[in-house]
Amino acid sequence: MRAAANNNIRLWVFLLLGLIGLALASSVASADPREQNLKEPIKGEETAVLTSAPDVPPPITRNHATKVIVHLEVKEVEGRLADGVSYTFWTFGGKVPGKFIRVREGDLVEFHLDNHPDNKMPHNIDLHSVIGQGGGAASSLTAPGHSSVFSFKALLPGLYVYHCATAPVVMHVGNGMYGLIYVQPRKPLPKVAHEYYVMQGDFYTKGANGAQGLQPFSMEKALNERPEYVVFNGSVGSIAGDNALKAKVGDTVRLFVGNGGPNLTSSFHVIGQIFDTVWTEANMTMPVHNVQTTMIPSGGAAVVEFKMNVPGTFLIVDHSLQRAFNRGALGQVKATGPENKLAYSGKISDQVYIPEGTGIRVTEQPSRLPAPAHSHAERVKLGEAVFKTNCMACHQENGQGIPGAFPPLAKSDYLNNDMMRAIKTVIGGRQGALTVNNQKFDGVMPAWTLSDEDIANVLSYVYSSWGNSGKEVTPADVKTARSQMPVQRASQ
Repeated sequence: MRAAANNNIRLWVFLLLGLIGLALASSVASADPREQNLKEPIKGEETAVLTSAPDVPPPITRNHATKVIVHLEVKEVEGRLADGVSYTFWTFGGKVPGKFIRVREGDLVEFHLDNHPDNKMPHNIDLHSVIGQGGGAASSLTAPGHSSVFSFKALLPGLYVYHCATAPVVMHVGNGMYGLIYVQPRKPLPKVAHEYYVMQGDFYTKGANGAQGLQPFSMEKALNERPEYVVFNGSVGSIAGDNALKAKVGDTVRLFVGNGGPNLTSSFHVIGQIFDTVWTEANMTMPVHNVQTTMIPSGGAAVVEFKMNVPGTFLIVDHSLQRAFNRGALGQVKATGPENKLAYSGKISDQVYIPEGTGIRVTEQPSRLPAPAHSHAERVKLGEAVFKTNCMACHQENGQGIPGAFPPLAKSDYLNNDMMRAIKTVIGGRQGALTVNNQKFDGVMPAWTLSDEDIANVLSYVYSSWGNSGKEVTPADVKTARSQMPVQRASQ
């Protein structure tokens, strides 16, 4: 009898465990976000707020799904790629990157792709947030002067790239046809002081980097993955200088970062910051913390956050550094507010350290010969491009330099009092103690192997900027200076 009772108890335990397992399996199945979002009812209707980079639409505060109507216009426009360099961009919304789209998880999106009648090409759109054939591309091929409409449910939260998928795809994407759509999670991310939109892209011009005028797309360079420009938000300097992203000490900054490609993977980094939180590849369920650099593949995205603990100018770069300092992938976050010497002291002292046998290093530059300037004004304009490529990181875009590290060029007595000395410094570099505008410096300036034309142009730009004398430096002046000094020796 006792054995029979024990067997009955075991049977009931097995049955109970089986029921619990079925309940858990049912619970897991019902927790599938795709199923939940498919079933969530749609309440009301609204038109999406679309913004151009670096702006982001405001967070969605409603707690229900709705029908969101998106109108996105394709426009083929000529615009600035770099100083003196223009390009015919193919765009979603008139700029590169395309408009930022923000919807909520569970929303029903009615998408209108409008191809402007002045365009020359048919276009479509592939949204990586769409679960369906071609991400919408199969339903949206649109001729100039026409509009295509399709709809989709935003089934999974995340930050997704969208792009044109019309053949040849590398050309359409390489001309700037990409942007971001953010499917905001049902439970939104915490509020922060600033949200910004940053998107990297690589451009393939027929002319070499810096070649002036309207530049056509090079299919050969695109197929060989040899871009002339790698930029944030469609052009060199788009988020630097007066266009830098703004913040204050104590603010938390959230960047929605995408990589349109069409080819390169980004090593995204902010110099002088550590990312407090990163949603890698825009995975909104498993963030990671304390990240220095995050990889963003072509066609991928990430959300990064960091707090501004100290004031300063923080450089946004692709840490494949030739892209940042030679191809254009360089932006800025400028933070204002009180110093925090405990968090970061700044330079305490600066002494020259010269091991035996060392000398001034030579920084190699591309051998491309610049087109000669035909006037002082043209020389100044060409010199600005040379300055931004070679000098701005140290001397800053306003010529103020960095106290204790890099001397100012603005209203510089060192430059204005002796033009030949200034030319020789650029040719041969300089090391040792130096006083500029009553400020003491003790460091090294590398020698730059720039052409006579480039040196004349950049110094003419410096002399014509920031309250300097306005002198024009000519290639003949540079040639004279070279004849007066040994090769690669520093002037005193």
